[in-house]
Amino acid sequence: KSLRLFDVSMNNISGPLPEELCGLPLESLNLFENRLEGRLPEILGNSTTLVVIKLFGNKLTGPLPKDLGKYSPLRSLDLSDNHISGELPDNLCEKGELVELMTLNNNVSGKIPPRLGDCHSLLRIRFANNNYSGPIPENFWGLPNAYLMELANNSFSGPISPKIGNAKNLGLLLISHNNFSGRIPEEIGSLENLVEFSGDYNNFIGHLPDCITKMKRIGKLDLQSNMLSGELSSDLEAWQKLNELNLARNNFSGVIPQEIASLAGLNYLDLSSNQFSGEIPTGLQNLNLNVLNLSYNHLSGRLPSYFLTAVYKNSFLGNPELCKKEGGVCEKVKIKRREGGACIWLLRFVFILAGLMFILGVVLFHVRYKKFIRTRSLNDKSKWTVISFHKLSFNEDEILGGLDEDNVIGSGGSGQVYKVTLGNGEIVAVKKLWAEAARDRRSVDLEKDWNNDNGFDAEVKTLGKIRHKNIVKLWCCCTNGDSKLLVYEYMPHGSLGDMLHSSKRDALDWPTRYKIALDAAEGLSYLHHDCVPPIVHRDVKSNNILLDADFGARIADFGVAVAIDTSKDKSMSVVAGSCGYIAPEYAYTLKVKEKSDIYSYGMVILELVTGRRPTDPEFEENDLVKWVCNVLERKGINHVIDPKLHSCFHEEILKVLNIGLLCSSPLPINRPPMRIVVTLLQEARNGINSHSKSFKKDGRLSPIYDCEEESEHGNVVSNSPVRAFS
Repeated sequence: KSLRLFDVSMNNISGPLPEELCGLPLESLNLFENRLEGRLPEILGNSTTLVVIKLFGNKLTGPLPKDLGKYSPLRSLDLSDNHISGELPDNLCEKGELVELMTLNNNVSGKIPPRLGDCHSLLRIRFANNNYSGPIPENFWGLPNAYLMELANNSFSGPISPKIGNAKNLGLLLISHNNFSGRIPEEIGSLENLVEFSGDYNNFIGHLPDCITKMKRIGKLDLQSNMLSGELSSDLEAWQKLNELNLARNNFSGVIPQEIASLAGLNYLDLSSNQFSGEIPTGLQNLNLNVLNLSYNHLSGRLPSYFLTAVYKNSFLGNPELCKKEGGVCEKVKIKRREGGACIWLLRFVFILAGLMFILGVVLFHVRYKKFIRTRSLNDKSKWTVISFHKLSFNEDEILGGLDEDNVIGSGGSGQVYKVTLGNGEIVAVKKLWAEAARDRRSVDLEKDWNNDNGFDAEVKTLGKIRHKNIVKLWCCCTNGDSKLLVYEYMPHGSLGDMLHSSKRDALDWPTRYKIALDAAEGLSYLHHDCVPPIVHRDVKSNNILLDADFGARIADFGVAVAIDTSKDKSMSVVAGSCGYIAPEYAYTLKVKEKSDIYSYGMVILELVTGRRPTDPEFEENDLVKWVCNVLERKGINHVIDPKLHSCFHEEILKVLNIGLLCSSPLPINRPPMRIVVTLLQEARNGINSHSKSFKKDGRLSPIYDCEEESEHGNVVSNSPVRAFS
């Protein structure tokens, strides 16, 4: 047999791409994440067999072969993260089968070939961070099957064509940092599957079409730094899934709709530098906002008392008519001004005197309070430092008083977890780490000095700056010379692992398990895609997914989490993670990638579907993935699904199982990004199957996972299905 599939990815291979290799009758050429240099051989454009080309993550230069795709049934082309220049060839979709076209992070220039507008097979388009220019072909806007259109950080110009209304499958429209202009077409409101529209830093004009507020699945709308104007619609009922709204630096006017306070999922709201007037909607204080910025508008009236804290000190700047209630008098919240006169000096003197008296009072109070706290703390010689990340209704004394052995609800290698009931009746969970455990804790850089414990620092730095409904809330941290405490919101149902593998398992019917899977996916998607820089958890497992009173899921335990600089490759000195959940690529690389989290999440899905631990003794030398594949082949789906789950859900369970198998693919490139995983799960519930398929090496459609997929890199021949996500 002649060589058909060639995969030597992630092997640090250097030098040019051999012409002899490119001249072979290959169907799949995978050389991603090496150190290849030079141009792509022109002979690559003469191939009549190539279906997949994955060369991302190298140092390739020069233009693409002018006949690339002209003679071959090309389905997937990923040249991201190179130094490729020149224009896109006209014939990339000559055979009409191109599904993925990705050139992000290169130097590609020129216009998008008009013929690509007729490539109806395209699903994923990623052109971000290049030098593309000119208008987008009208038909390209309306590609009917495209799910992802990423054109950000280029020099594209012209309007969005009304033909975008034909892109019925579009889920992600990312066109920020270009020179697009004109009005946003009404037709964009017909995109029922759109979950993100990022059009910031362009030149759009006119009003925000009312139809956009009718989009039920939209999760992120970012149109900051344009020239939009007019008033916002008050008909926002459909925006229940909206997570982020950024309309800053435009010319919007009128009042901020009261209805915006009814968007329970909203945690990022930036309406700064516009012309909004009137009062601030009082209901905003009921939202769990991570970011709130209403600065530099013309807002007036009383500032809700909830916002009179340091957390929001920069949220209302430049609104001179806003006022706050102090001593029964509504006083304006002023920015710095210059006013003369003896009255001002008198006021200054009074304030200085009052300040000195206040400081003296604080000092006296502090001296007495220290004596009081010593009698209540765990160690009379300890001095506790508290860093809060939210408005607290308790103090460290209440926390320390609850650290009793009778309150222990969990224990691990890093310390113990206590259930502490506060004086106001609220309950918090307190994780206590101690010096010996901290020295053993494997964190980001393996520093063993207790005073610089990165496990603790990673958790504080990560959870202290993020807020999301599916990430566990860190109230505060307390430190002294002997102990370090992390105070979290209390999760009544404990961890998913404990629930799933105990007598409590009966409470986890399929709708509940599906909700947990989706919640966890949304939490990870936030970490990977919405945090800057992205955050990789590195220890995703069922025991690190906590459940609230309504079985809502929260991602927890960020002790080995790490922020990723996408411009650099970052390697760890040891493997992080838990047995049974560790991605197989850690056998040959310690580079930190989001893909390792996705593998671990896939194992959690399989755990939810089967009810089995990833380390079940029955698997012997195999793992949960291979066990599922073997049982599916020999006995069928009914022997894979947890018998506790009702058979009426089996069709949906099978779809979710397929997603779990896709996430736990041995090859990282075959695992979808978490943002796509969220969509796949939503489609599984809604009965949509547009993404639940892939192409096998013979070109026919197949299930999204191939249980015969090989995981060994470096082999020349691979049985991997023709599918990849970057």
